[in-house]
Amino acid sequence: MDDGLGLVSRLSELVNEISELPECGNVCNKMPGNLVRRIILLRPMFEELKDVNEELSEEAAEGFELLRIALESAMEHMRTVNDGSKVYQSLHRDSIAAEFHQITEQVEEALSKIPYKKLDLSEEVQEQIELVHAQFRRATARPDSPDVQLEHDLAIAQRERDPDPAILKRLSEKLQLKTIEDLKKESIAFHELVISSEGDPDDWFGKISSLFRKLKDFVQVENPEDAVAPKADKEFLKHRSPVIPDDFRCPISLELMKDPVIVSTGQTYERSCIQKWLDAGHKTCPKTQQTLLHTALTPNYVLKSLISLWCESNGVELPPKHQAAFKNRKLGSSTVSDCDQTTIAALLEKLANGNPEQQRAAAGELRLLAKRNADNRVCIAEAGAIPLLVELLSFPDARTQEHAVTALLNLSINDANKGMIVNAGAIPDIVDVLKNGSMEARENAAATLFSLSVVDENKVAIGAAGAIPALINLLCEGSPRGKKDAATAIFNLSIYQGNKARAVRAGIVPPLMRLLKDAGCGMVDEALAILAVLASHQEGKVAIGLADPIPALMEVIRTGSPRNRENAAAVMWSLCTGGDLQQLRVAKELAAEEALKELAESGTDRAKRKAGSLLELLQRVDPAA
Repeated sequence: MDDGLGLVSRLSELVNEISELPECGNVCNKMPGNLVRRIILLRPMFEELKDVNEELSEEAAEGFELLRIALESAMEHMRTVNDGSKVYQSLHRDSIAAEFHQITEQVEEALSKIPYKKLDLSEEVQEQIELVHAQFRRATARPDSPDVQLEHDLAIAQRERDPDPAILKRLSEKLQLKTIEDLKKESIAFHELVISSEGDPDDWFGKISSLFRKLKDFVQVENPEDAVAPKADKEFLKHRSPVIPDDFRCPISLELMKDPVIVSTGQTYERSCIQKWLDAGHKTCPKTQQTLLHTALTPNYVLKSLISLWCESNGVELPPKHQAAFKNRKLGSSTVSDCDQTTIAALLEKLANGNPEQQRAAAGELRLLAKRNADNRVCIAEAGAIPLLVELLSFPDARTQEHAVTALLNLSINDANKGMIVNAGAIPDIVDVLKNGSMEARENAAATLFSLSVVDENKVAIGAAGAIPALINLLCEGSPRGKKDAATAIFNLSIYQGNKARAVRAGIVPPLMRLLKDAGCGMVDEALAILAVLASHQEGKVAIGLADPIPALMEVIRTGSPRNRENAAAVMWSLCTGGDLQQLRVAKELAAEEALKELAESGTDRAKRKAGSLLELLQRVDPAA
């Protein structure tokens, strides 16, 4: 493979990786989400270029290299936002937003240097890329407006000792710190932030500590202990009430100290936290920023005794000495604790040799572990869980089957695991679950197939295994979430030309038209997106034409969202080109010209072009003919 083709493959991988990142928090408004959505729309360009397998020109390679740099920067920034302290980000939202805006400018600049018209791209893909480029261009000229409510609430929460609970409630929701589990993650993220700080944290350390403490106290009061909470959460909740005195909290972790020690400046910290700070090479006191005269840690027996007395008098159990929230691993590392590895090994033993109840329980535990974090997904796969889970897909017990397919779904988030799942022969079994499993299992099977279909060669295998008819059934019968899972999978599979014919022959068009005509179902976006893909295929074009589509498409063009109006015009354009006078006559009878003229003036760039072409075709039609 030459360098140009390798560059295209890397860009395709980056888009896929970015599409799998969890949604960023709300402190930066819509900028990260919009950036991800626009980047994903670049995917068809790379897929077509990989299929063409031609060497890139020097001009194209230069543009794509700039785009690679911009996308890698985007992925790194989004990972940082996802893993970082939400409170820190709220206080630095302007600088974070500026970084995302800079990335948007980098992507736009790269796109402006790519000679689309000289690349071997279909007209539809070329138009889509031009549309995406226009969106990036507009985004660079129109930054997100500030969140006035957030700024107001943050100012009051920092200024007042006891802020209004309504303000703390809005902040907890905005920063996605609504549950005990959210607080634990934020505490770990803040701890890692302090430890990894290379500069002077004096200007933000106190602000974050104070604000997080107020939010933490509010959330703990608002979340009474749940009788069915997991054991780990119950342990955490034991320290919920009453409010922990500030002097008993470690300034780094903000948790109740179990082994307080004094540094040379006289400040007290939790031993494990300050030791980690020192191990990172810091020579200053985190709270005061004074230079440490030495790194010796002196036990604070007086404070430890006071903490013990306070715990006894308030019915709070002091955390066991070796239960620090972050002792096992550094956030973002690829190591998994010995405890986790032992647990996973024990679960795999039950999967392989346990009785049916043990297998069901083990599959359920692996499902949860795989969902929890990226490290677990790697460890579970490397331990050999995937072939055992694939075997359980054909298990007669419905709940075991649900656990197994959902565990595979969670594991498939990792790109390397996708290949392991396919190599274990999972696709036919996942399709069988999609056809015959419980509704939850069918929906998660659809989501798993979508995840696997990100890899191009898997699109072919999934289509050949008979997934598309089963996905169409789920599209008709599933819950709202199940219908969306099915539609997303069908759309992705239909990018491959052979699957377009399979979808049409399996009867996809009538249910799509029903969804298109039912605005209350919430599936108009998905239906139009799939129709727009299928309309580029001759069989799809014929099938859509037989479904009396023009009235529904015209309704969307008149009243739909900008994206839906664009897709409706694209479908209509595909139907009306090639000399199909009947569709043009129907459009003329429905007074399409007026709506198309309005779209040609106010629609997206692609919609304007389609509307203009349709108007030219309509002018040539004699309705009486």
